[in-house]
Amino acid sequence: MSMYKGCSDAELVDLLNGGSREAFDEIYRRNWSAMYLAAFNMLQDEDACMDVIQDVFVWIWNKRGSLEILSLKSYLISAVKYKVTNVIRKLKLRQSFFDQIETEEPSFNNVSSELELKELKEVLLQFTAELPDRCREVFDLSRNEHLSNKEISQKMGISEKAVERQMTIALKRLKVSLMRLFLFSILLFLML
Repeated sequence: MSMYKGCSDAELVDLLNGGSREAFDEIYRRNWSAMYLAAFNMLQDEDACMDVIQDVFVWIWNKRGSLEILSLKSYLISAVKYKVTNVIRKLKLRQSFFDQIETEEPSFNNVSSELELKELKEVLLQFTAELPDRCREVFDLSRNEHLSNKEISQKMGISEKAVERQMTIALKRLKVSLMRLFLFSILLFLML
């Protein structure tokens, strides 16, 4: 049981500003569920919500000593909404990037560019082949057949949330694969 259970929010913020880990823990215990619900109402993704809450609390801990908060709960919910907005913006940018890649017809001036495109397509084929079956099917329906999450969920008989989870898994894995390829390319370039 927390020795700060009876403290007001203002007292907890003062104690946190003084460096109290116990006050921080009590703030977390009191507020994480409301923060989670606020994030989940917008994101509908458990992992993303937990990441948002963690980011907010890491920021709070790092700013201890200089926090000036009048209403703790309102402040934390506002911070969650701000972080969620950033997550949504990043997801839209990522989606926009992939949509742009799929719709643009590349114009190549030389054979080298055509070879690079062929290699990239091979990497993407290899990447999709390594995905779990359901994840691969969702990714294929989204990226190759250009179906919306709702259409995919209806076609596969799964929830839209499940489609979103599978796409998140696929995109995270794609990011890791492309980063490895990029780092490998840099190493090769440096060795030449």
